[in-house]
Amino acid sequence: MKPVKSILQCIGNTPMVELTRITDASMARVLVKCEYLLPSGSVKDRMALHIVEQAEREGKIKPGGTLVEATAGNTGLAVAMVAAIKGYRTIFVMPDKFSVEKINMLKAFGSEVIITPTAVPEDHPDSWRQVAKRLVEETPNSMLINQFFNLDNVEAHYRMTGPEIWEQTDGQVDAFVSGAGSGGTVTGAGRYLKEKAAEVNRNVRIVLMDPVGSCYYDAFYKKSRKEKRGWKMEGIGNDFIPGCLDLSVVDEVRQVRDRQAFYMTRRLAREEGLLVGDTSGAGVYVAIEIAKQLGPGKTVVAVCCDHGNRYISKVYNDEWLRDNGFALHGFGAGAGTVGDVLRHKGGEVIFAQPNETIAEVASRMGELGISQMPIVGDDQRPHMMIHESDLLQALLRGEHQPSEAVLSVACELQGKVAPEDDLGMIEPLLGDNSVAVVADEKNRIIGIIGKIDMVKYLSSSVAK
Repeated sequence: MKPVKSILQCIGNTPMVELTRITDASMARVLVKCEYLLPSGSVKDRMALHIVEQAEREGKIKPGGTLVEATAGNTGLAVAMVAAIKGYRTIFVMPDKFSVEKINMLKAFGSEVIITPTAVPEDHPDSWRQVAKRLVEETPNSMLINQFFNLDNVEAHYRMTGPEIWEQTDGQVDAFVSGAGSGGTVTGAGRYLKEKAAEVNRNVRIVLMDPVGSCYYDAFYKKSRKEKRGWKMEGIGNDFIPGCLDLSVVDEVRQVRDRQAFYMTRRLAREEGLLVGDTSGAGVYVAIEIAKQLGPGKTVVAVCCDHGNRYISKVYNDEWLRDNGFALHGFGAGAGTVGDVLRHKGGEVIFAQPNETIAEVASRMGELGISQMPIVGDDQRPHMMIHESDLLQALLRGEHQPSEAVLSVACELQGKVAPEDDLGMIEPLLGDNSVAVVADEKNRIIGIIGKIDMVKYLSSSVAK
């Protein structure tokens, strides 16, 4: 690349890297779009430049003006960089849960940073978005970037990110995984990819990755909103639906827990050499799940949306992980593998047969002292899982009779890991599914690992 007149000319055309160390031959190919290599360190550079230049064309901001935004940090850094080149003043409003690195980096660009409380309702006068709106009203010649509702955000990714992904994969992308803070990336890039795929009679599955506690999952599946729970990941998820997020573009929403995101983030640095933020880890975690489902010959693309240098005090800090309740097993090297736990446990997997009755399976579970049992599958029907809690609820509610086939109360088998997976892959699954299901390269179930199995292994001399 020849010399350029401005760092802004370096926005776009980020590389795409295939993950080869945390994937295997039984999976689809997983590619990551390295948006963290953009000049300010995140995918937000694309949106910031497009919004500011569009505002200049429309006369919404004049020379010497002030750019204001409510931001988790990345948008602020991108806007601050653009403003530094173009000569604008910047003021950013940031919730108090975000990392000190982001705050200091914003100040390094000469920006003013106002910190607001996280635990206040969206319409509260002290919420970050309300404070930002008030600043614009009080500041002459100012403009709110308004990333959550400014459709130029979506347009930036439709014009740039989507086309780059399509070109870099030669149109051979089967699934695209992205988180959503404002929703610009998943909507803009996702819309472009679906349109291009339709032109050649192909389909691209757009998957939105959402933190547990965010409202996007419930909104997509039209579920009643559960009690709001916070999450530690930065810059994705929300308790409202932004105007830039078009859920009609999305085919599926998958939830990710902080622990799963943090674990994968650390693996990306240690095994793939990618020092990225926790939302990138969350996206790759989902991409790996999808790659296992799609199998060889398919391609999954995930977005590595920001650089890990702004999370050194958090996800890359062992003390912070420990203080926030995240056990360190699996976040570092040498903790062991799933296969190690399985060998230490010993024993064989006890299966239920599809034609067994609820009563028969309940009796066997009682005799064996187990609380869940996989149900044998075949080429036409995948493996299922029966939990004692499902049996209890079905019988208590009178929805099923003891003489009915156990398949009538079984659920989809989830929480699968491979023997070669790092030990840290087990821990996030135990809270969600009670057990981790170990499957080999032919998708045969070869083991079930529960909490007590992990306790016995970790307290044994084998793990020390």
